[in-house]
Amino acid sequence: MQGHSRLCYGAHMKLILSTLLYLYFSSSQAETPMSTDEFEAYTNDQTLYYRQNGSGYGAEYYFEGARVRWSFLDGNCLFGTWRQREDMICFEYGPDVDIQCWRFFKDWDGLIAKFAGDDLSAPLYKARRAPTPLECPGPEVGV
Repeated sequence: MQGHSRLCYGAHMKLILSTLLYLYFSSSQAETPMSTDEFEAYTNDQTLYYRQNGSGYGAEYYFEGARVRWSFLDGNCLFGTWRQREDMICFEYGPDVDIQCWRFFKDWDGLIAKFAGDDLSAPLYKARRAPTPLECPGPEVGV
């Protein structure tokens, strides 16, 4: 029975150690915002589907040349561009929409997006990444 206790203790310690290492590396990596080059390499020619508080929030397709297409997944899309401002990525969708600045962080599970200047709101989390363009049929499409 004593040998069984040592095996359980050893397995338990390995689990604790691996959990601590995971938390250390994932938190240290997630504390540094992505650079422009990292962001572009991760998003170029991809659609990212974002979630917030466990629910779908919206999706954005990232074209070459820092161009984007955003949708709240209601069929409507906004076309715009992004650029770096300090440690943020800022999106411009035209004169009728305020510039949206975010900090993006790489996490073990993907991408975390935090709205700049609003540390109280829940961050957006990337739900999944897809290499297919975002479709925007619009609400008026139909027969």
